[in-house]
Amino acid sequence: MRGVIFLGDREIEIREMPDPKPGPGEVVIDIKASGLCGSDFQGGYRVPKAERGGPHGLKVGGHEPCGVIAEVGEGVSTVKVGDRVMMHHYTGCRTCKMCRSGYTQMCIHHHETYGRTANGGHEDFLLVPDYTCVPLPDEMSFAEGAACACGTGTAFHAVKRLGISGMDTLAVFGQGPVGLSATLFAAQMGARVLAVDVVPERLELARRLGADVAIDSSKNDPVEAIRALTSGEGASATLDATGIPQVRSNALDSAMLWGRACFVGEGNLTTFDISNQIIHKQLTIYGSWTFSLSGLAEVANFVVNRRVPLKDLITHQFPLEQAAEAYRLFDSGKTGKVVLVRG
Repeated sequence: MRGVIFLGDREIEIREMPDPKPGPGEVVIDIKASGLCGSDFQGGYRVPKAERGGPHGLKVGGHEPCGVIAEVGEGVSTVKVGDRVMMHHYTGCRTCKMCRSGYTQMCIHHHETYGRTANGGHEDFLLVPDYTCVPLPDEMSFAEGAACACGTGTAFHAVKRLGISGMDTLAVFGQGPVGLSATLFAAQMGARVLAVDVVPERLELARRLGADVAIDSSKNDPVEAIRALTSGEGASATLDATGIPQVRSNALDSAMLWGRACFVGEGNLTTFDISNQIIHKQLTIYGSWTFSLSGLAEVANFVVNRRVPLKDLITHQFPLEQAAEAYRLFDSGKTGKVVLVRG
């Protein structure tokens, strides 16, 4: 079979490797779609070659896999050959409090992450523990399932934690796949959505996904723009999907008194004026990191039950052999969701 390896310095290699065989409690997934995520950049694609490898070696990339059960190992009873599934892209000890609650990524002992410390979804067949499989509804495409397996699911969890409803004005900073997904879900929940970015293509996509206002922060001060759109009060909730220090600060400054702010974007050190930006405004702050095992099923059910047009988020699909081209395009910062697909 084939697998995509991040060599570093924006170079990709497709390698031939043995087909996996399931052991007890394991299944082999015939991968039909595997999403590209911004964390792939920091997890391998943009990393200097000299820093790649480490104790885990070079693993197959991709942590948003979706496909069909091709083979099951001994003792597997929760899924069967032919089932359409998404994967929760972490494994853990399965015994600690976090694992038992479904937050395997927060395992207090040790967790593995597909595409980083374990092989990921950018391959023909993926070997995984059976408990990481979540049913993919028949109404959803494999590409939509792949999106939910990380970026879109992460956005749903963050919007849910903020308690977004039709009473809210939500400002979403950053309109990459996670921010666009947050824009889409918040709009579906009835909120007034203010989408902030510097890329015209992504602002236009945000409008199509339900943003009421798209703010180009390269031309306008986003904090002033948001206050002007809210009678000087600020947004009732804000969400940062960028991880950029100044944007994180803008998310706090754009929130109204007694408002809520959620930080989703990873990376970078940030300095806040705790008194003026948070305490005196009585803000509620959330940090939100991906989602639980049951949370993956929840976002899929929401998409189906509310008929969320998730397909509109996916702007580009490439075959596995064009992974290098897919990542070059995604790295331009002008796309929506990009997915590798197999027939």
